[in-house]
Amino acid sequence: MEMAGEPNKDYEMNTALANRRAWLFVCCSIAACSTSWAAEQRVKPEVVKLALQINGGPVEVTAHLYKPQGDGPFPLVIFSHGRAVNQADRARLSQPILVGHANYWLKQGVAVVAPVRPGYGETGGIDRENSFARWNGTTCNSNPDYTDISGQSRETIRATHEWAQQQPWVRKDRILLEGQSAGGLATMAAGALNLSGVVGLVNFAGGSGGNPERSPGRSCRPENLTKTYGALGAQVKVPSLWLYAENDLYWGAEAPRLWHAAFQAGGSDSLLVLTPPLAAEDGHRLLARGARMWSGPLNTFVQKIGLTSK
Repeated sequence: MEMAGEPNKDYEMNTALANRRAWLFVCCSIAACSTSWAAEQRVKPEVVKLALQINGGPVEVTAHLYKPQGDGPFPLVIFSHGRAVNQADRARLSQPILVGHANYWLKQGVAVVAPVRPGYGETGGIDRENSFARWNGTTCNSNPDYTDISGQSRETIRATHEWAQQQPWVRKDRILLEGQSAGGLATMAAGALNLSGVVGLVNFAGGSGGNPERSPGRSCRPENLTKTYGALGAQVKVPSLWLYAENDLYWGAEAPRLWHAAFQAGGSDSLLVLTPPLAAEDGHRLLARGARMWSGPLNTFVQKIGLTSK
């Protein structure tokens, strides 16, 4: 009886194990399970303090740093964050780059540094990026100087680039500037400085003066920003990729087309990718929610500029 029962017990255990493995396989095919596992495997940032010179004075800037394993040297992305509409949210900024997007670069052997600009988060200090966009209901009744704003914000990028040039683990001839929203505009403005070793620019939903609550789909005086982008396009010497979604509640779909056309008229090598609307999302969150839309164009751009080439 015992000898006859043991094989049945083993069979039941093996069957249970097989069923469990099958269930795990099914579970991992479900987005939620896959996302959970991916989150566990993501590398978290090293939070560092950078001693930078910005606008002629010393500033201790908090930054998130991601480095591949090894000594390098590694290609580097300098990432610039966006700008919340209200001051309280700007003061609470704690994640200058999404962990998932930083890990996108790490998987390609690319390091990332994302500084928190003055006026935001732990860096604090004077806010020099206020567009002074003023709204009377849904009508903008001010005249923002976006050239001045972008000139202020790019100073942190310039200073971070100077810091990066002193790091032995950075490949000095393979640097990409990338930014989201106000950080996208800052990135394009920094591109006009033609900093050494910068091989390309990536602009995710770049702009300024938007207010999705007061004026969804139209920013304050977008024609002013058209002029700013036009001037930058005559100065930028490296290729750029512009990524916007059609249902961006900060700018809408038409303004990015006009901004890019003005930029491209200056003779700079650039490509605008205007993706379909994000489903059930503000298109301004393209970077966070639209990876399936932007990863292909971005991968192609990385190959074009040779960021990860030896």
